[in-house]
Amino acid sequence: MDWIQPYIGQISFGGIAGFATGYAINKVGKFVAVAFGIIFIVVQVLASMGYISVDWTRIQRDVEPLFQQEQLKGAWERLVAVLTTNLPFGGAFVAGLVLGLRRG
Repeated sequence: MDWIQPYIGQISFGGIAGFATGYAINKVGKFVAVAFGIIFIVVQVLASMGYISVDWTRIQRDVEPLFQQEQLKGAWERLVAVLTTNLPFGGAFVAGLVLGLRRG
């Protein structure tokens, strides 16, 4: 049991830091979703009143590739790689990150 003692602090800090990061990402994501929704509503109101014209087909064509499975998986892998660079407690951080994303 003595061999694990030096790692307990790293694992604890990694888990806490990961949870806090995941929680923050979740809250920021919710804020972005609300902001996007409000912007969408404003655009739709302006379009219905005839002030602007929106080419939704072009927007769909430009945005759709960003939401393909390979793109999302690559984005997740890049995020985890950036957040765990030079961290000796990367495993605990990722576990905390996932928990924070789910609980936030």
